[in-house]
Amino acid sequence: MPANLMRLPAALLLGGLVVGGQALAAETLPEITVERIETEHHDLRLERIASGLEHPWAVAPLPDGRFLVSERPGRLALIDTAGEVTHLDGVPDVSANGQGGLLDVVLHPGYGQGDSEHDWLYVTWSQAGNGGTATTLSRARLDGDALVDVETLFVQDRFSAPGRHYGSRLAWLPDGTLLMSIGDRGRQPPRAQDRGDHAGSVLRLTETGGVPDDNPFVDDDGALDALYSRGNRNIQGMTVAADGRAWATEHGPLGGDELNLIEAGENYGWPEVSLGVDYSTRRPIGEASLPGMRDAVHVFDDRFAPSGLAEVQSERFPAWQGDLLAGGLRSELLRRLTLDGDRVVGNEVILDGEIGRIRDVRQGRDGALYLLDDSPRGSLYRLVPADG
Repeated sequence: MPANLMRLPAALLLGGLVVGGQALAAETLPEITVERIETEHHDLRLERIASGLEHPWAVAPLPDGRFLVSERPGRLALIDTAGEVTHLDGVPDVSANGQGGLLDVVLHPGYGQGDSEHDWLYVTWSQAGNGGTATTLSRARLDGDALVDVETLFVQDRFSAPGRHYGSRLAWLPDGTLLMSIGDRGRQPPRAQDRGDHAGSVLRLTETGGVPDDNPFVDDDGALDALYSRGNRNIQGMTVAADGRAWATEHGPLGGDELNLIEAGENYGWPEVSLGVDYSTRRPIGEASLPGMRDAVHVFDDRFAPSGLAEVQSERFPAWQGDLLAGGLRSELLRRLTLDGDRVVGNEVILDGEIGRIRDVRQGRDGALYLLDDSPRGSLYRLVPADG
């Protein structure tokens, strides 16, 4: 346990788990609330607000204070303000093998603003098909305890095995287009440098899954129109900052995990450029840098295993304005990255093992920070100032 933590008894009593409309017995959670975490600028309190989630992958705060949480085996949880969990009907039939399943969930930027036309939620998931699985984008409306009007908007161009490296983070650009990451799918030979393949890329789509006319490769007969960037191994953290720039955290192989500034038409190098090494041989993969390929803004100096990324815009954390919070799986770390333009000039560990493998990091509509741990019985956590 880090020396900067002071734990006080503060067990949380949550409401019962609801499955198929039936409430199960209420669960008293272990005493895991951390009353004070000292950091460079803010003292924090960590609260667990819901539990019993099976490998939760993403959290989307709703305007009314509830949360949607995707669970990788193929369930979408609706969590109310008391921590009660209801699993929604109408979720797509996912292929929940390996790293696949129900993955990201985000709301349309206009969700809950009085115009029901935009009350859509978007999910990514691994779809089974001829030859394996493919990363898929769907949208739906929330109606009570079910998803309705479910539409499949986009399916990557090739179904393949094995069941890993789906990518699957979503982030909205200021112009209303949607960025979607797709991992390289872990195949040999690697596919991320093939402009005729969606694998190993970031895509840019319209809100209905179409291709914007100004995508960087639209007029290139040798490239797929949806491509926005390529040479990305497996992006599992992505956020669009207040200034409109898209940031992504990306898994390297053994080491070499990256923070990248995602820009139209850029090639981020994988596997020709990497600071990671081969799992088996421990030999370097590719070069440290090559002409025509974009270097990472930051390479994490440990086996960070990034997943989940958020920019702090909340007034509740005034000293962190514009900083990035990056979650780590294997490392079990939450890191705060301070930026100066396109450089990382500060790097602070905020959490170190308190919640285990961090899968997602989001800023809520209430200004609090929300995190998920990747566990067979995972939880949703809230991080707030200790004294306010």
